[in-house]
Amino acid sequence: MSVARTPEVPLSALVLTAGLGTRLEPLTYVRAKAAVPVNGETLARRVIRWLTSFGIGDFVLNLHHLPASIAASVGDGSDLNARVRYSWENPVLGSAGGPRHALPLLVDPSTATREPRTTSREAPAAASQQPFLIVNGDTLTDVDVAAMFASHRRSSATITMALIENPRPDKYGGVMVSDDGWVTGFSRAGSAERGYHFIGVQIADAPAFASLEDGTPANTVGALYPQLIASDKHSVAAYICDASFRDIGTPADYLDTSIHLAGTEGDRMKAGLSNRFDPSASIVRSAVWDDVTVGRRAELNECIVCDGVHIPAGARYARCAIVPAAGRLPRPGQRIEKDLLIADF
Repeated sequence: MSVARTPEVPLSALVLTAGLGTRLEPLTYVRAKAAVPVNGETLARRVIRWLTSFGIGDFVLNLHHLPASIAASVGDGSDLNARVRYSWENPVLGSAGGPRHALPLLVDPSTATREPRTTSREAPAAASQQPFLIVNGDTLTDVDVAAMFASHRRSSATITMALIENPRPDKYGGVMVSDDGWVTGFSRAGSAERGYHFIGVQIADAPAFASLEDGTPANTVGALYPQLIASDKHSVAAYICDASFRDIGTPADYLDTSIHLAGTEGDRMKAGLSNRFDPSASIVRSAVWDDVTVGRRAELNECIVCDGVHIPAGARYARCAIVPAAGRLPRPGQRIEKDLLIADF
């Protein structure tokens, strides 16, 4: 596929979509986090559509948890004017192990296949020549990728991380940055050291991951990047910007972001497939997924109603996530009502 590319952007992007999404439970009982629809469009499709606006047309998505939900949403990417392939992980390999496993797809996409691969112990020889994007699959931002890549090139960094002022130091860990723009370390949420907030977009030169053993779980912020910084203080650069950032971390965050986007894009929160709503039902500021039935005089206020849910006639729910119980035992903060699992937020 031929895609007109913005000058000076990476050729390919790895979208990290393999995570378990535990903070988003119970929504991730039903779909992988990147397959969750936000105002009618899944996170994975939103990320790809945003990056194609810069002319990036070659994508790899890593898969582990509920992979079919992501593949069903994105497919081969052709309707997004993109080429999408998949890097399979079992076990899930983490923020550094995932990129290491995907290197053969990212640095030599013309020879890759869509099938699970046998483990390779050596990174491709061409790795040193090809920087690529790494984007978290739950990232909603508008960072200028072209400007970021120009900064990466000027700095000769191995890694460049997109950062904003930390909006919630009590909630988000910090990235510590020197006066001349180099990442010096990382702090936990609530730390007295006030750092910047990483918004899930980075540019990497492939050798940063080439030393890792393929198929072995590894972490970036918790292990690999501190090692890079220790060996060369000019290895990880900060790209500090004022880009927007919307959180999808918890069900409450997800609903708030969906409502916000519905107000700016037009309300598509109830635009799922094969839904059946009784005319007398009231559905207010609620996200409704696919194959949902809402019965007579039922009331939903600021709810998340996941695939396959039947809301019985006369039921009333507010500020909760609703998924099919499917034989699950409720966890703390959850309850079972007939065939539904309810989680208040």
